[in-house]
Amino acid sequence: MNGSTPLVGAIAGDMVGSLYEARPIKTKEFPLLSRGSRFTDDSVLTIAIADALLSDGGFAVYLKRWGKRYPDAGYGGSFIRWLLSDDNEPYNSWGNGSAMRVSAVGYACDSVASVLQQAEQTALVTHDHPEGVKGAQAVALSVFLARSGADKQQIKNEMTQRFKYDLNRLLDHIRPGYQFDVSCQGSVPESLIAFIESVDYEDTIRNAVSLGGDSDTMACIAGAIAQAYYDGVPQWIADAVEERLTEDLLEVVNRFDEVYGVGTH
Repeated sequence: MNGSTPLVGAIAGDMVGSLYEARPIKTKEFPLLSRGSRFTDDSVLTIAIADALLSDGGFAVYLKRWGKRYPDAGYGGSFIRWLLSDDNEPYNSWGNGSAMRVSAVGYACDSVASVLQQAEQTALVTHDHPEGVKGAQAVALSVFLARSGADKQQIKNEMTQRFKYDLNRLLDHIRPGYQFDVSCQGSVPESLIAFIESVDYEDTIRNAVSLGGDSDTMACIAGAIAQAYYDGVPQWIADAVEERLTEDLLEVVNRFDEVYGVGTH
């Protein structure tokens, strides 16, 4: 795996944030990756969506397949009930689970319209609330625009105009009062700002975690966009991700890279 492999930015963000979800911090000064850093449900479900896109299969089928393979990855209660149920009916969620898992769509699609359509489909199987759909579309479109050469102002304008997110806030103003928030509307805009204010990939992740919220998910979201914008992640981070992924998860990441990686479009 190299630093430009699609999905590694999202997965690395998840791993970095995994240590701080239960004990939030309000600083950018922390060890980026340590022995306890691990993948969580964010990575498992990101890879599930990637596998579905590769296989042209149903998103619900692949989310359940991978979710059941890793039942202790840290899913929310509503998702667990859906995962273990006999039907695939959505549960009207506005949670950020739809946004954390969608980044592969930004690589697999080749137009704004197709990104929005596919992102909606990934969300609807569980998160059929308008905010759940909007969060997924915003993240996927940000990844697509970033890898297509859009600058930060263009991405910001698109998110503001299309999704009505308030991105005119500063992290230093958000951080003091920000609390753990699993809603799309309460965490996706902040994750976008973490990217917008960044100077590189690592800085993006530090920004996202420093808000003291749903750190693994917010760093996963911000990291996915940052990887696309900064043309990859540092190689040492990619190596750390590869060391921490299981073989079956890594196999999907590598297969997705072969089909949708840099130079394949």
